Amino acid sequence: MMRLIHGISYLFFIIWAIITGSATIVARLFRPDYAEPMIVELPLRCATDLEVTLFASSITITPGTLVTAIAAGTSTTPPVIFVHALFEDSEESALAGLIDMESRLLSMTRGRAPGPHAESSGGRS
Repeated sequence: MMRLIHGISYLFFIIWAIITGSATIVARLFRPDYAEPMIVELPLRCATDLEVTLFASSITITPGTLVTAIAAGTSTTPPVIFVHALFEDSEESALAGLIDMESRLLSMTRGRAPGPHAESSGGRS
C-alpha cells in the first residue's frame, strides 16, 4: 500500500518538475544570462537496474537536465551518474535537487525512505 502512495506522489512530483522546468526555460529566454550550464557527479543509492533506469529517465524528462553518463559501480564503490544541468545556480543546488528526486524514487520502489546519501565528490565542467 505504501508503494502505491509513494508511486502516486512520485508521479505528481515528476509532473510538477516538468511544469516548473518548462516555466524556467520560458522565463530564462528573456534574460541575457540564459543558462548556467554545469555537469555534476552524483554517487547513486539506486541499486537495481530498474531504479537506475527510472532515475535516469526522470532526470532526462525534466526540462533543463540531461543524463550524460552513468559509470558502473564496483563491489566497493556505488554507481555514479553524471548530469548536465542547465539552469542551476550552484553545484550544491543541483545535487540537492537530484538527491531529493532520488530519495522520492527510492521511497516508491522500496516502499520506505532510503538511507542517508554519501558525500559526493562532484565535479564541475
